[in-house]
Amino acid sequence: MKEDILHNLEVIHNRIQSACEKAGRNQSEVRLLLATKTVSAERIKIALNNGQTLIAENKVQELKEKYEDLKDTPHENHFIGHLQTNKIKDILKYDVTCIQSLDRLELAEKLHQKLLAENRTIEVLIQVNTSNEVSKFGIDPEKAIELVKSVSAFPTLKVKGLMTIGLFSAETEKVRQCFKILKKVQQEIISENIPSIEMKELSMGMSGDLETAIEEGATIIRVGTAVFGARIYPDSYYWNEEK
Repeated sequence: MKEDILHNLEVIHNRIQSACEKAGRNQSEVRLLLATKTVSAERIKIALNNGQTLIAENKVQELKEKYEDLKDTPHENHFIGHLQTNKIKDILKYDVTCIQSLDRLELAEKLHQKLLAENRTIEVLIQVNTSNEVSKFGIDPEKAIELVKSVSAFPTLKVKGLMTIGLFSAETEKVRQCFKILKKVQQEIISENIPSIEMKELSMGMSGDLETAIEEGATIIRVGTAVFGARIYPDSYYWNEEK
């Protein structure tokens, strides 16, 4: 198990490095986030004890279940799933440092109220629905600036950028369009000079499309099963001298 996880991490990091070189970007600009949905604390710790620092859960219940096992292993924990307002207290209880899925004003208001009561702040990314799919959460791209302006009124919420879940498609150019939309929204928000708003983070791209995401400006790549599952490529994928 450990061997496979470390092998897969090496493969993903090599892909990130190659994509950054091709895009003329510094690899330090792109962080790997390990999506740990359904992954046991034991397997997560293998990654954390071998150089990885950033993980994220989709469900509050899994966050709670793994908290005790992981709390003494240094790491940063983000939340990337759809957040219901009645789960806010749990998110704050279990050391989440960034909510990547802020997508509506009601959630921002409830978060602000709870944080204010606890005299705390939290980092957030605004989730944007760039694929225009009804099945996906996220604010419409056209309404993102309006939401960011509203959230800027809450001093407890530190907006650091945007997140999207692109189209699940083997057609690279269709997926690329989603990432281009997020980048466009980012640039529009930057041009508005909204007080206390940062737009340095673009969380987009997963194992199937990370190269495209990096080309379009991603700063956080989210990868889960491609690290924690079976070996994704044999060693010869990287060491085949005939390639």
